Amino acid sequence: MTKFNELQNQTNIQEIIKTTFDVDFPLSGDWGYSQEKATIIEHTPKDMPLNQLEHTITSIRAHLEMNITQEKNNRYAGINANEKSRETLKVKGMRFDKIHYEVTGIKEELYHAFIKEYKEKYESEDFDLNEHFQKRKQATIVREVVHFFGIKSEE
Repeated sequence: MTKFNELQNQTNIQEIIKTTFDVDFPLSGDWGYSQEKATIIEHTPKDMPLNQLEHTITSIRAHLEMNITQEKNNRYAGINANEKSRETLKVKGMRFDKIHYEVTGIKEELYHAFIKEYKEKYESEDFDLNEHFQKRKQATIVREVVHFFGIKSEE
């Protein structure tokens, strides 16, 4: 099984996200692996609720860990993060959201084969849709991760 390493905070994470994903979020700090390495949300954008921003940042982190930083034969696709639980902590006047996510993905090559099979055979009478999705489910890895966010302002 592929080992997913924590991302290193070599530079401004806001800049890495902007360069890699072409989105500009008001962030500082680190990748959120612990409270000390929290991803700091400077303020919540007007057009995005806080929990959506946190989910998006966690999804970005998962894509960096599971795809972009991996060798070609170790890359995953179909990556999804689903929130399982959260708690809010107050430390020295700062709010921290500690969120537990279930992150899933399928090896990239296999994922593309599933998509191709689905597109090519969906209309076919001999295509067993239940079997197709059962195979996809069996090929899916599940990771339990925690992401810490420091919230400076929700406005």
